[in-house]
Amino acid sequence: MFADIRWDALQEYFPLFLKGILMTAEITVISVAIGVVLGLFAGMGRISHNPIVRLIPNIYVGFFRGTPLFVQILLIHFAVLPAIFGKSPAAMVSGIVALSLNAGAYIAEIFRAGIQSIDRGQMEAARSLGLSYSQSMFHIILPQAVRRMLPPLGNEAIMLLKDSSLLAAISLPEVTYYAKLMAGKTYLAWEPYLTIALMYLVLTLLLARLVKFLERKYGTV
Repeated sequence: MFADIRWDALQEYFPLFLKGILMTAEITVISVAIGVVLGLFAGMGRISHNPIVRLIPNIYVGFFRGTPLFVQILLIHFAVLPAIFGKSPAAMVSGIVALSLNAGAYIAEIFRAGIQSIDRGQMEAARSLGLSYSQSMFHIILPQAVRRMLPPLGNEAIMLLKDSSLLAAISLPEVTYYAKLMAGKTYLAWEPYLTIALMYLVLTLLLARLVKFLERKYGTV
């Protein structure tokens, strides 16, 4: 099998793969960052005692956790964003919006579980010292909860990195897009797809090592 690999074709397209993997990493970082912000507010909304405040986060989380990411990407790129802006958006914009919204829904559950894992006495003690609910949440509860949330947040980032390959469906020039391009032009399969599989593997292993480092640094393990 390996003796039959077309190294010349792989060498020709490898610069495109490198360009694509950088795009993949960029999209992942931006989407995770936005997803954390969305997840924080949605997660806090879901634990609110006000049913009206809980309504929108519950609908948001329910929809994006209950529908396939691939369908969300197509819906956002071909229907939602064109309806809002009156024209087809750039694939990168659609990709970031879709991945961020999807990540935010899952991260919201991570924040909710993390916050609720902290003993209620912590909040009561903070309030008794004169801190407001917001001050107690951001200065007392969240710092403790985030330490517990690092492993699931890391797993979500890894999942998002791999799921970004679905953006090839809207012609975003990430690494899977270039693999499909090579396969279509050269009629080769092993060379492009095995190469990007190894690229994804390297990125996920590096990201997993980073998460383990943060866990050790902040005493989560």
